Amino acid sequence: MNASQYTLVIIGAGPTGLALGLELKRLGISSLILDRLEAGANTSRAAAIHARTLEVLEPSGATAELLKYGFTVDTFRIRDRNQLLASISFKNLKTKYPFVLTCPQDRTERILFKKLQELGGTVHRPCEVIAIRPEKNGVELEIRTKNELKTIHTQWLIGCDGMHSIIREQADIPYEGGDYQDNFVLADVEMDWPLDLKEASLFFSKEGLLAVVPLPENQFRLIAAVDEDPSKPTLDDLVKLLDERGPAMKGIAIRHLLWSSRFRIHHRIAKTLRRGRILIAGDAAHVHSPAGGQGMNIGIQDAISLASALNEMLKNGSEVPLDVWEKNRQQIARSVVKLTDQMMRVATLESPFAKRVRNTLIRLIGKIPSARFALAKKLSQLY
Repeated sequence: MNASQYTLVIIGAGPTGLALGLELKRLGISSLILDRLEAGANTSRAAAIHARTLEVLEPSGATAELLKYGFTVDTFRIRDRNQLLASISFKNLKTKYPFVLTCPQDRTERILFKKLQELGGTVHRPCEVIAIRPEKNGVELEIRTKNELKTIHTQWLIGCDGMHSIIREQADIPYEGGDYQDNFVLADVEMDWPLDLKEASLFFSKEGLLAVVPLPENQFRLIAAVDEDPSKPTLDDLVKLLDERGPAMKGIAIRHLLWSSRFRIHHRIAKTLRRGRILIAGDAAHVHSPAGGQGMNIGIQDAISLASALNEMLKNGSEVPLDVWEKNRQQIARSVVKLTDQMMRVATLESPFAKRVRNTLIRLIGKIPSARFALAKKLSQLY
């Protein structure tokens, strides 16, 4: 980071920022990537990678690497404890990747970073953005490194810096939406599990929802909506959740708790993804319920399509590709937020009568092949 003038500066080196930097580099465009953390986060967090994301990452070589280290899940089943309500198969999707690939986010980030390095790119850490000042033909950034405060200039600034994006805030872009009342438990465990290992399961129960998703290396992701719970749920907490909400059958035993957390979820969309020469993508632009594992996927797809738009703009000088990108990604973000919000509200119904109606409707949908296929296609983001 010797020069003070850059063409493209990316703030944030999560999946969105790394995917953007990687795809730009593949297209022959260099960018400066800054992240405020000394190292990438080492927890698994987002774990589902859908078919469309695997498709768009294929040209960079990241998909082949992800397939080596991920685990394929080809079926999504919805149950009320032991009672099967619907089974959604991904096997018949018209794609090279008719499945959901589960891969912990820290591993996904390492793979994206490795591919970036192979093309000569890197991430500068820790570099914290203190202030941004739009200029006529670019943006001035004041940043703090380990040793000093610096001022740099860029023609284009892209914020991939998460839900609490300083780029979005300082660009004065409204972040519209709200919060859900529920808290969520998220945990990765090693356990004995009697159901199909190629199946991701959503369980309804009178105590609330529970999702169980297979991960690589005989691990499982547990997700549950709770009223209150410790900030880091214990093994005993998770055993209780499985006993109360999971299938009532023998052969279930958590052997080891690898990681756990509790979080609140939001549904928000930025009013615009572009303000002059400032753009935002990923969680900086939209956040929503984890239902369906859509979040990291839409962020990576934001990035790949933005790289294409930036490449076209830099080649021909017209900013029209950026306007088209902004319009298309806003439409997709709204669609995803609507889908996940509907899934969240259906899954967390409290009225016994409403739950019975919900289960009946899900059973009916589960009996219609075209409806099952449409849901699998939508979850896989194959628009």
